[in-house]
Amino acid sequence: MSRLRHLIHRALSPADAAAPRADRPAGVPAGAEALHAEGPDGTVLQGWRWRGSEEAPAPAGWAAAVLPGELADAERPLVVTDVDSTLIRQEVIELLAAHAGREAEVAAVTERAMRGELDFAQSLHARVETLAGLPASVVDDVVARVEPTDGAVELVAAVAAAGGRVCAVSGGFTQVLEPLAERWGLHASAANTLEVIDGRLTGRILGHVVDRAAKARMLRHWAEEAGTAAELTVALGDGANDIDLLAAAGCGIAVCAKPALREHADVQLDVPSLTPVRWLLGL
Repeated sequence: MSRLRHLIHRALSPADAAAPRADRPAGVPAGAEALHAEGPDGTVLQGWRWRGSEEAPAPAGWAAAVLPGELADAERPLVVTDVDSTLIRQEVIELLAAHAGREAEVAAVTERAMRGELDFAQSLHARVETLAGLPASVVDDVVARVEPTDGAVELVAAVAAAGGRVCAVSGGFTQVLEPLAERWGLHASAANTLEVIDGRLTGRILGHVVDRAAKARMLRHWAEEAGTAAELTVALGDGANDIDLLAAAGCGIAVCAKPALREHADVQLDVPSLTPVRWLLGL
């Protein structure tokens, strides 16, 4: 079975990147494609990519990621991604809670839920209750503050240009995700919906919570829509709520993830950038 193998160095500081380096680290085979991109905060991402049939250990200081042959050969990639702390840098619930002066309290609950210490649905309801009474206009303020993860917008554009799809599923909120999906060209999105009455948040969620099981269901749904198998999808996430999502995909990528998710991932990406995902897909 063929493999697309990708080795990515952890983010280098500009000073380190400018220092003399060997043309090819020990362990990188002849014929590998050199990759280079400016990463977050002026850092530099360097990597090598090649096709091969055997796994090889990563050279010292490098991390290895392997894409299964079926995925490497897929003509139209399907990527399904979590949103908070994956597609975007922030946790939306914490941005909303800041308007209620309860950011620290909500952040602590979020952290415990992402580590898998709390039931996600129960923790979400508890956090959303802190938003009761806020004007619905705070959602617009939050949308304006959201920042995509480095390389995220470029990943979406590259997948679309290749005829593929990027879909986002979130334990966050449709009122925030839908404007971002339209702005960045996501093919589809799914999230929870905040209840609004008389122009104010009620502190409640409408309908069923998008939990880890729901995320996996959405991946399978979007795969069916695309006419492909779930095993031919790539999934991205960062916390315990993404375990089922990554398990349902052909390649699950943990992005700067919590320990609860790492053991379930095929690839662990420890640089705060999605550029390596694009490289891994050959885009």
